[in-house]
Order: sequence, then C-alpha cells, then structure tokens
Amino acid sequence: MDIDSRAPSASGRPGVLALVSGRAVVQTLRSVAAATDQTFDSMSGLPGRRAWEQADLVVVDTTAARECAARLPRRDRVLLVCDGPPTLPDWQAATAVGAESVLGVPEDEAALVTVFGDRGAGRQGDGTVVAVIGGCGGAGASTLAAAVAVESVGSRAPRRTQRHGPGRTTASSTSSTILLDADPMGGGVDLLLGLENAPGPRWSGLTVEGGQVSAEALHAALPSPRPGVGVLACDRGRAHVAGPTPAAVTAVAEAGRRAGDLVVCDIPRQASAASDSLLDIADIVVVVVPATVRAGLAAERVLARIAERNPNQGIVVRGPAPGGLRGADLSETLGVPLIAAMRPESHLDAMLERGGLDLGSRSPLGAGARAVLDLLGARPGRWSA
Repeated sequence: MDIDSRAPSASGRPGVLALVSGRAVVQTLRSVAAATDQTFDSMSGLPGRRAWEQADLVVVDTTAARECAARLPRRDRVLLVCDGPPTLPDWQAATAVGAESVLGVPEDEAALVTVFGDRGAGRQGDGTVVAVIGGCGGAGASTLAAAVAVESVGSRAPRRTQRHGPGRTTASSTSSTILLDADPMGGGVDLLLGLENAPGPRWSGLTVEGGQVSAEALHAALPSPRPGVGVLACDRGRAHVAGPTPAAVTAVAEAGRRAGDLVVCDIPRQASAASDSLLDIADIVVVVVPATVRAGLAAERVLARIAERNPNQGIVVRGPAPGGLRGADLSETLGVPLIAAMRPESHLDAMLERGGLDLGSRSPLGAGARAVLDLLGARPGRWSA
C-alpha cells in the first residue's frame, strides 16, 4: 500500500482510493489529487470492503474493475482510468463495475481534475435503468418501452406535441424519465410518440466529453412527448446504420441514474456492443413475449442470452393468444417471473399512424406499462422464478 503523506480529510476517509497498477497513471492521479487538495490512497490488490465503501472516489484500471465487479458490492463514484485512449475492453470493464466514466491519460487530464474536484457534490437520487427487449421479432418491445416512459409521468399529464407542427418541444428541467433508443434498425422510437419532426438531438448530435453526459443538459434539449419525458432516438437514413456506441449509451444511462431519473432503454434483439452494455447495467430487463408457442420458443433463447449478463429479468406477455396460452404458462415454462399479461391494444397501428402513442385510462398497453413501473418501485434484488 502506498499512502499519501498528507493528512486525512476532515471525515477521516481517503478522498481518492486508487486501484491502478500502471506507475505513470498512478503518478498522474497523485498529481491531480494534490492539485485538487484530495487525500490519496494507492493500493495493490483488492481493498477491504470498508475501504471500498468509504472512499469518496474510487479509481480503477481495467483489471481492477473486473476484479471489483466480481467480488465487491456496487457503489457510486467509481472512475476507470487507462493509459491512453479507452478501448472497447476498457468500456466493458467499466460497465461491469458501474464506473461513471472512462478517462484516458494524459488526454483526459483536464476532465480528471474536474472529477477529483467534485468531491461527490451534486449527486442526486438513485435512478433506475430498465431495459425492454423483444422475445421475438415484432413482439412490441419498442411500443412498451415508449408506454412505460409516458406512463411514468402520469397518464393524465398534458400532451404538448403536434406530429407535423413546427413548434419545438423539449423536456423541462424537472424531467424525470429518459427514453433511450438503442435499436438503430427500429426506425426511431420518436416515431412512436409523434416526435419525428420535433427539433432536438438524436444520437448523431450527442457529444460525450470525457465519458460523461450532463443529465440536466439532456433534459433541456431532448424532444419530449409531455413534460417529464425526454426521448433520445436513433437517427434515420443510410449514414446512421451503426447506431450509438457503447460509450455513448453507457454515459447517457449512467447520467440519468446519477440524476435520480428513470431511464427506459429500447434494446434490439440482435446482440451488439451497445445493447450488451445496457443489459449489463440495467436494474431490470423486461422481455416482451407474444402469447404463442413459437414466440415462447424464440424468447427462451433471448432469455438465456440475457441471463449471461443480467439475472434480473421478467416477461410481459402480449395478447392475443390464439391457442389460449396464458401468461402464467409461459412464465412457468420459461422459468422467469411474469410482470404482466396484456390484452391486445385496439387500433394501436392506427393510433401510431395518426399521431403517436396516446393511451387512455383503460388501455391494456397502459396497464402493462404501469405493472412494469410498479415493479420498478418495488426495486427487487435478484429474482427467482
């Protein structure tokens, strides 16, 4: 252990706990800590649980991130720092440990100074990240994700969008939900809410600086179907087939979590680095399964893939059930909890064509969305079927 010789903080806790093996990186961290008047404790090997939990800021490298993710509880204020520009394995390790950002030195030293100087200031609430994914093609996962986002601020909140209108619609500074579109092949979740012509950034217009995004800035800029909901959609057109990067989706989701927001992620069935990053950090994964035998068989494979990354998953079963298959039957067969079983939504396609999702108080889709929100409010730990 290499402990900084300066006096401990007023709380008696180290300001920065560094679990980094590279000598040059450690020296940079030590210099930044001195510049920001932070106490500094550099350790080799895993720290004890007490040291891990009590430090104001923990800095890890990629190796330490993987070890801490496997053996220590999740905590906030974790930063991954690497020697040089971050690579995909660095981002994957950061996602596993729940790091708030990934920085490479010396390029990101200015951002490092900002993080060290923060001292935990401005942290708000404990937000929730929910991922919604289809158990088969055409399951309706994007529609349910949009419904969860809209219902999260109350079904009676006034709408303030016009599908073809010229007015700008943005989320207010009190936004509490971000609907994050991670499916570049889905046509854009903004279409489901009548926001395809609304000004505001899509993924191509989002700048991620130093691995971080400001939730407040997002709330002020994103298109919104109603106060309290911001929508970050994928771009349309041949130039944007690749979709958002793992770094971008992780930065947005974690920014919402830090701000105390609900982050609803529309995840594609096809595996990708970006979608896997969101599955890794989601508090709950909701799998939408039509009530048919074929859909259940397809969902079995999707659930198995998700289980490799996240144990907290449940299903929403969507009617109609032409063979009389019940949601409880699918839940038992698939071995995962049943969150809700929804009747078919009448005239859904026509509703979406006319101007976007607008659910009434008796909407089956709205009831399914509220069941997901009720579960999020309960905030279960690891589930068992």
